Amino acid sequence: MRLIPLSAAVIVAAVSFAVSPSYGASTAASPPAAAETLSVATFAGGCFWSMEYDFDKVPGVKSTTSGFMGGHTANPTYAQVSSGKTGHAESVQVTYDPKVVSYGQLVDYYWHHVDLLDSGGQFCDRGDEYRPVIFAHTPQQKQIAQQSKAALDQSHRFSTPIAVEIVDAGPFTAAEDYHQNFHSNNEAYYKRYRVGCRRDARLKEIWGEEADTAAH
Repeated sequence: MRLIPLSAAVIVAAVSFAVSPSYGASTAASPPAAAETLSVATFAGGCFWSMEYDFDKVPGVKSTTSGFMGGHTANPTYAQVSSGKTGHAESVQVTYDPKVVSYGQLVDYYWHHVDLLDSGGQFCDRGDEYRPVIFAHTPQQKQIAQQSKAALDQSHRFSTPIAVEIVDAGPFTAAEDYHQNFHSNNEAYYKRYRVGCRRDARLKEIWGEEADTAAH
């Protein structure tokens, strides 16, 4: 995915919360609501616009952020990563509620939304910066991902081994603002890109009736 930088500013919506007083026989303050405990997962699967688009649809996912992980240059820019010289992969960081969706379910969802047989890039985007990777943030995440990958390989569903790396997560750098929520902020552009890149067509070839594509 190559992009001429956009000049339009990204609109950031502020969300406000209204708190209403509670009235009753007791004057004691109501106890605060329990804090929501969220977890983080990071996946690389080619163009991070598409990874955001796909993971935004998952119940229990609270937010997604396009960015870069797995390289050796601190705080890289999109232009630096696109040069292929920083070692980073375009990635999406997923913040999710583990009470609604488990990490194992996210990994299974990931398999169905990438070309898991292609280590040289993804779909029309070629090069190391588009390589597919699961970045594990904890030993438990790494074990779950490795077991899931092994199960797929042992199923002999595919004629070649799963090409996705599973490595420890490192520093994550968010991409520039104009990349965030690109699929919704630039809907027409994104749709043309996705169709032209044949992402959904390739997913259909891999998974057949199990494919979950943008057309569904």
